[in-house]
Amino acid sequence: MKVVLKNLTKRFPSRDKNHPEDVIAVNNFDFTIEDGKLVGLLGPSGCGKSTTLNLISGLEKPTAGQIFFGEDDVTKLPPENRGIGLVFQNYALYPHLTVRQNILFPLQNLKGKDKMSKPDMEKAALEAAKLVQIDSLMARKPSELSGGQQQRVAIARALVKMPRVLLLDEPLSNLDARLRLQTREEIRRIQKETGITTIFVTHDQEEAMSICDELVVMKDGVIHQIGAPQSVYDDPKNLFVAMFLGTPQINVFDGVVKAGKLYIGEEAVLDVEGVRDGSVSVGIRPEGFKHDENGAFTLKLERIEVMGRDISVIAHHDKCRQADIRAIISSESNIDLGKGTVSFNLNPRKVFVFDDRTDERLF
Repeated sequence: MKVVLKNLTKRFPSRDKNHPEDVIAVNNFDFTIEDGKLVGLLGPSGCGKSTTLNLISGLEKPTAGQIFFGEDDVTKLPPENRGIGLVFQNYALYPHLTVRQNILFPLQNLKGKDKMSKPDMEKAALEAAKLVQIDSLMARKPSELSGGQQQRVAIARALVKMPRVLLLDEPLSNLDARLRLQTREEIRRIQKETGITTIFVTHDQEEAMSICDELVVMKDGVIHQIGAPQSVYDDPKNLFVAMFLGTPQINVFDGVVKAGKLYIGEEAVLDVEGVRDGSVSVGIRPEGFKHDENGAFTLKLERIEVMGRDISVIAHHDKCRQADIRAIISSESNIDLGKGTVSFNLNPRKVFVFDDRTDERLF
C-alpha cells in the first residue's frame, strides 16, 4: 500500500506562559512511501517522528495537510477504519489473556462484511504466530514470556488482520542488546515475507540503517534528508545529518579554506577546489583516516583501543569540537605510542565541508 503525506502539519498549543506560541511537532511534511517498502523515521527525541506515526495511524488529527493510503484520503478516518497494524514500545498486551487470545482479539472485534468465522480466526491467529515463531507459546500468558517473546506477540497481533500499513513505534527499545539485534532481523524477515508497507520509528541510527529500505531523517518536526541508508550516510546534506548517522560519531573540526585548500589549524589537509575561501565546519568519518607517518594531518595521540580487525585511535586536536577524536584504522597499522603524535592522510570521500553559518554541505 502506497502512503502519501501532503503538507502534513501538527501544532500543539503551548503550556508555557512565557512562550505562548504553538509548538510545531510536524512541519509541512511531504513524503511518499512506496508500496511494500520499510521506511524508518529517524531522529533525536522530540523531533516529531512519533507524532508523524500517530498522524498516519489516526491517533492524532493533523492541523493541516492530507494522508493518503493508495488513492484513499484517510485524513479524517478513525484508526479502526484505516486498516493499520500498530506496535508500541511497551507491547500493550492484555495480561489476563493467553497469547492465542491476545492475537485473536483484533479479529473478534471485526464487524459486518469483515467478520470472520471462528475456524478462520483460529487459522489466521496460528499463521500470524508461526510467522513470528511463537506458535508453541499460544497457551501462555504475557507474564510467562520474555521481553522478546512479548514483542513478537504484539507484532503477531498487529499482523493478524493483514493490515494495509504496519506502524512500529520504537518496538525494540525495551529489549537488551542481543534481543534487539535478533528482533530487528525478525522484523525485516517478516516485512519481506508479507510485503506490507511498514513505517518504523526509532532514534537508534544503527537499527534504522540495518533494516530500512529508506530513511527519513528528522529534526524539530522538519525533514532534513530522505534516501537509502548508505546514500544518506555517504552523502549527508548538512552537518546535523552527518553527525546523527554513524557509530562512532563523525569528528567535527573548525577549518578554513584558502585558495582551494582545506586547513585545519596550520596544516593543509585536503584539496577542495571550488569551495569559497573562509571559515568552514569540517566533518571527518572515523574510517576516513589513513595512517601515514608522513601524513598531512597530525593529531596528539592519547591511546589506542584494539577491536580485533581494527584499531580505534583516540587523539586530540585544538580545532576539534569534541573532547576526543576517533580514527578507525587497520589492526596491521604500527602506531608508536611513545611518539605522542600520530599522522594521517584523509580519504576525500569521508571528509565533508559545511558552511559554518547554515551547516549546509559545500564539499
